[in-house]
Amino acid sequence: MFRHHHHRGHEAHFGRGTFGGSGFGRDHWRGERGGRGERVFESGDLRFVLLAMIAEKPSHGYELIKAIEEKLSGGYTPSPGVVYPTLTLLEELGYVTVEAQDGGKKLYSITDTGRAFLGENQRVVDGLFARMDEARSRGGRFSPQIMRAMENLKIALKYRLVAGDLTEADVQSIAAAIDAAALAVEKKG
Repeated sequence: MFRHHHHRGHEAHFGRGTFGGSGFGRDHWRGERGGRGERVFESGDLRFVLLAMIAEKPSHGYELIKAIEEKLSGGYTPSPGVVYPTLTLLEELGYVTVEAQDGGKKLYSITDTGRAFLGENQRVVDGLFARMDEARSRGGRFSPQIMRAMENLKIALKYRLVAGDLTEADVQSIAAAIDAAALAVEKKG
């Protein structure tokens, strides 16, 4: 399928991914299972997804991350720490070219070799996008507004904890607020 025995060391960059709700935006590429534990990407699948998206339209890494997030209705976002090494591998294999642009951004475009590779693996690519579409259709429970709110809570908590100026009363108050929010969400279901 993906022929590159001299690049074996790169396989570590391809981890595994899941589609589920427990991570709320966390990177699930290291075999963690969330929600129902359904895998969207197996080891190495991201390279096919990225290459197919670049074939449709030359893109920056950030645009690709956002496009995958959108395709999965916000239920999963690959981390830059997974996407950029994969893009580097695609470049090393001659499947994409990189054009430096203003602000240090890189624009990735597919090569003829990359198009040939996609053509040889069209069945795999079609299967991946079908799985993504299926996960998206079942993933209606992932509201972008809820995902945003969860990220806001995570950032606010991190900021307060790093500041280190919490009293015992502050800790109790924050815990009570989170517990109240959890109870309110539970009652909605």
